[in-house]
Amino acid sequence: MRTFDAIIIGAGQAGPSLASRFNDAGETVAIIERKHVGGTCVNTGCKPTKTLVASAYAAHLARRGAEYGVVLDAPVKIDMPRVMRRAHQVTLDSRHGNEKWLEGMKNCTLIRGHARFEDGNTIRVGEDVLTAPRIFLNVGARAAIPDFPGLKEIPFLTNSDMVRLDRAPDHLIVIGGSYIGLEFAQMHRRFGAEVTVIEKGPHLVGREDQEISEAIRAVLEAEGVKVLTGADRLSFSKHARGVAVHVNGVDIVGSDVLLAVGRRPNTDDLGLDRAGVETDARGYIKVDDRLATNVAGVWALGDCNGKGAFTHTAYNDFEIVAANLFDGADRCVSDRVPGYALYIDPPLGRVGMTETEARKAGRKILVGWLPMDRVGRAVEKGETQGLMKFIADADTREILGAAILGAGGDEAIHGVLDMMNAGAAFDQLRWAVPIHPTVSELWPTVVLGMRPG
Repeated sequence: MRTFDAIIIGAGQAGPSLASRFNDAGETVAIIERKHVGGTCVNTGCKPTKTLVASAYAAHLARRGAEYGVVLDAPVKIDMPRVMRRAHQVTLDSRHGNEKWLEGMKNCTLIRGHARFEDGNTIRVGEDVLTAPRIFLNVGARAAIPDFPGLKEIPFLTNSDMVRLDRAPDHLIVIGGSYIGLEFAQMHRRFGAEVTVIEKGPHLVGREDQEISEAIRAVLEAEGVKVLTGADRLSFSKHARGVAVHVNGVDIVGSDVLLAVGRRPNTDDLGLDRAGVETDARGYIKVDDRLATNVAGVWALGDCNGKGAFTHTAYNDFEIVAANLFDGADRCVSDRVPGYALYIDPPLGRVGMTETEARKAGRKILVGWLPMDRVGRAVEKGETQGLMKFIADADTREILGAAILGAGGDEAIHGVLDMMNAGAAFDQLRWAVPIHPTVSELWPTVVLGMRPG
């Protein structure tokens, strides 16, 4: 039996940072990782995918060179093995950086292997048995594999496979029209593949308001991505040219299929029942507002707790737990202003409520919006697709949410996110003096044009 002050299971976004706080406090901590340090973000998520997005953007911009007065003498070609190697190197550098960080902590022990509970404060990793009064679960999530008819009979890809793909498919069929599927759809279209996106809902990125979803669809279709929404009766079979997807009474034949229909938590082989840790119907670990489970001394952070599905929410989970444990704070998940980005090009930045959500909540709202072709910076860059949208409470003046689908949208949204975190009324954003020429300088204009929704 090896005794520690704390045990962390999973070396994803929250784990190493939390280990560092224990280390700096002079407390012993074991961090257990069964595969690669860095979790989804470093290995199969943000790092490799955004590197691939950057390569796809470079190819797209090169093809548009003549629009900017830049003449290329030869057609643009894609070296997919080199594209993949570049992305993989970014992953390796980040992974090795995290490993070096952990190994350099005097009071931290990095243990490789699969962890399972023996009881509420005891963990087994192979032949090793560890115990600690505080245990933190940071086990992440993986691609969900639905039980579609015929799916077991065909080869298919997930996001983990896509980041290792050293070729552009002849015809990539993407099942799922949200952020993972759409990012791969656009990048591989830019790499030269024929691409079809199939979404069961009536709109792409169903969490967004309809006009945002329609604008996203327009961006993709303008580049030749085929989009099918309202998909029903989905099934699969082998085909001489790869795979046949049967949907809405028709067959779509492609060389490859990507499943991007959601994520499931890595909680089904942790021995949670032995510890008495409760999960919901989908396998997410139930936590309170401070990320504690129903078992005293056990917390869950990151994707496995169902409170967020992003690297930044996982890191904020660490911040909440660390502040409460080490800094005498009383931080809560409910304090968090939700935000995310969709990394198609142009990107979508989103914070807070959509208009639809605000209406369902019974709020009396004001809405402002502006097409990106009215934004000088977007015009100068030749990237005028999309729009900016802003929602506020008409009575309290509270900022409820905003979205920007357009050039720099993933960065420009932070002006609104920061105002919301500061609890500012939208009038204060109206009188900001943003820098020209930027995309963010248009937020006061959007606010000035707000009307009852």
